[in-house]
Amino acid sequence: MTAVWAHAVATIAAAFLASLVEFVEALTIVLAVGIERGWRPALIGVGAGLAVLAILVLTFGPLLALVPIGLLQTVLGVLLLLFGMRWLRKAVLRAAGILTLHDEAAIFAAAARRLQGCESRPGALDTVALLTSLKAVVVEGLEVVFIVIALGAARGNLLPAGLGAAAALVLVVFLGLAIYRPLARVPENAMKFAVGVLLSAFGCFWFGEGIGLAWPAGDLAIPGLILGFLVVGALAVLQARRQATRAAASAPAP
Repeated sequence: MTAVWAHAVATIAAAFLASLVEFVEALTIVLAVGIERGWRPALIGVGAGLAVLAILVLTFGPLLALVPIGLLQTVLGVLLLLFGMRWLRKAVLRAAGILTLHDEAAIFAAAARRLQGCESRPGALDTVALLTSLKAVVVEGLEVVFIVIALGAARGNLLPAGLGAAAALVLVVFLGLAIYRPLARVPENAMKFAVGVLLSAFGCFWFGEGIGLAWPAGDLAIPGLILGFLVVGALAVLQARRQATRAAASAPAP
């Protein structure tokens, strides 16, 4: 029972944090559209984007039940591991100062400038605003859908994964309505680091189960994998900072 609860809690946490990052990015674009071009096309675009995502989930979700569980765990494990390691790598490089931090306020300003340069006819539906909002919802939402399915489908935990994503959506919508501006103060890189650790740990666990590996203590191996990826990620940040410092010191003076 303890292993089941540990697995469910880790699934909810991973889905929540990953979805939170994606929803914040989508909200930034939708806010820029609503403020610069009007809320009617922005909200229509959001609704259309959610409809597209719902159709994709309802169409392709049931097909997963036809895939053998071992093959499903192996494939989803590899995809989750690759996905998580990509997030973790970028978070490590940003934490080390090699890559610039993701700035939601700058993204909001850039989106607003692009929208200001597009003309719209009075009285007509603003298709530029609608498509911009729709694209933001679909692009970021597809990543959420993938993460939820990958976390939940391999062991029948779609409900905990869905609950984590739904909680993230409710939180972002509430904060967006309350703050009415990009959530620039959200520690996004720290969240991406945590998401990279969680997804990598789950991917490693699912891949092991898919190829028939018997994990020590069963599902309780997941917290151990999370701790292992966390330690490796922290050490990678320190090493990247040292290399960046040495490279800056050895660079010729301008």
